[in-house]
Amino acid sequence: MKIVAISDTHGMYQSVEVPDADMLIHAGDITSHGTYEDLENFNEWLGELPHKHKIVIAGNHDWCFEWDSTKSRQILTNAIYLQDEMVEIEGLRIYGSPWQPAFYDWAFNLPRGKELAEVWARIPDNLDILVTHGPPYGILDQTKRDLRNVGCQDLLDAVLERRPRFHIFGHIHEGYGQHEELGIHFINASCNTYRYRPTQAPIVFET
Repeated sequence: MKIVAISDTHGMYQSVEVPDADMLIHAGDITSHGTYEDLENFNEWLGELPHKHKIVIAGNHDWCFEWDSTKSRQILTNAIYLQDEMVEIEGLRIYGSPWQPAFYDWAFNLPRGKELAEVWARIPDNLDILVTHGPPYGILDQTKRDLRNVGCQDLLDAVLERRPRFHIFGHIHEGYGQHEELGIHFINASCNTYRYRPTQAPIVFET
């Protein structure tokens, strides 16, 4: 299956040239301000895309899903929304989760340590694709400002234990790119640059 991954569009998704594929996966930060109106506009844009399957998770900017997940799911009619959930599509097992280590006062933040570890403990075995908003520690997670690795160690531990074939994320815009390690294909699919310019191309891969 041909899959295109994007993330961190921050309301500028119309500026992103999304190539055709069998599946589109968006790894969060759909919006800039997380309003229901923002989500409605995003849903309309999704409906114009040709991809047979569309998978979406929320990110720290997507407040509407934290305010009222039920209402937001009703708005997002043109994609499957995953919030600590798995879906199987044409034999591919895909799990999505929006959480990340606490980052200022944004949505879907949890303290590092026990609370995040409990979230990652829900990730099932035998996954083909894991989608999280934030990166695992040390992989495509280095900030430009101070060159720190800001990913989650507990997420890395969970990924290395479960060994999904692909791990898609975003959040750290300047971490954009791909990395392979221990049989896992890591993808930071952030479309926006460090300076919030939507010029980083969607990443296409095949399962």
